[in-house]
Amino acid sequence: MKTKVAIIGATGYTGVELLRLLLAHPEAEITALTSQKYIGLPIEEVFPSLKGRLSLVCEELNVERISQKAEVVFTALPHKRAMEVVPLFYERGKRIIDLSADFRFRKARIYEQWYQKHQAPELLSISVYGLPELHREEIRKATIVGNPGCYPTGALIGLIPLVKEGLISLDGIVVDSKSGVSGAGRDVVLESLFCEVNEGVKAYKIFSHRHTPEIEQELSEMARREVKVTFVPHLIPMDRGILTTLYVHLNKKMKTRDLLNLFEESYRREPFVRVYPEGRLPNTKDVRGSNFCDVGIVVSEADERAVIVTAIDNLVKGASGEAIQNMNLMVGYPETMGLDGIPLAP
Repeated sequence: MKTKVAIIGATGYTGVELLRLLLAHPEAEITALTSQKYIGLPIEEVFPSLKGRLSLVCEELNVERISQKAEVVFTALPHKRAMEVVPLFYERGKRIIDLSADFRFRKARIYEQWYQKHQAPELLSISVYGLPELHREEIRKATIVGNPGCYPTGALIGLIPLVKEGLISLDGIVVDSKSGVSGAGRDVVLESLFCEVNEGVKAYKIFSHRHTPEIEQELSEMARREVKVTFVPHLIPMDRGILTTLYVHLNKKMKTRDLLNLFEESYRREPFVRVYPEGRLPNTKDVRGSNFCDVGIVVSEADERAVIVTAIDNLVKGASGEAIQNMNLMVGYPETMGLDGIPLAP
């Protein structure tokens, strides 16, 4: 029997990506989807790409009604709105994957420093940070999963083996990321208009981007000490994809091959992490539309510097694909189910 799923906030970019991927999932049945803006409209009218594949109508959020027809609930809502809704589904025994930031943090204090007052802090202790490469076993048993942000996903996958093995200085880590415009969401805002973005690249929210504490939380937990990073995000004129370049100082002289061996062994059983051979570096074009995270490494053999490059599709591994990966773990399906598509090329 298929798992019945609902998508709360189905008409943003992460929502439609959930729909695209779930329609290809052999064990998932979409039974409800909500939208504040498009109530009463068939979803195929909102997204013509779904024409002939899904005939559901966008409905108003009614927790009781949706709970009667869904076992798993994806909440693809703005920050703050999600924490108003998640407790209601939790009370009704549903398993929830939240794509906002509302349940990514273990401490309400950290969340409140970067967002706003948390309205359900009692649920933070039971929610699990949904990065399977780091918390797979906890995700399997979770009732609430806080799906990671797009930038932290690429950054953390590039740093986990180094921090776990104690191979780098934890002071001075630089996370330099370039993201496509879909990461800003589907709302019409000046900074995302074509003429504002096309033919230009810009850095933004240096020292103030809300994904910074998320990266620091996970690194600090691994290192068992406080870790701070310098995170510099950039907006580039493409639809989707994130290229993250990580600059680190090694604790001893090593060769590129040494770190490649470490990453290959660390991610040997990870179905969605692809470590590139020496001399090759990732390109966002090679992960487009897929749940892969590609990793490349270069070490300066003259000193103790290393650069790690990761590439993800921000809407898939950086959001909706990772959410479905988490659903698979929570329900007990093979982790790759519905996510084994080949990246688009060209």
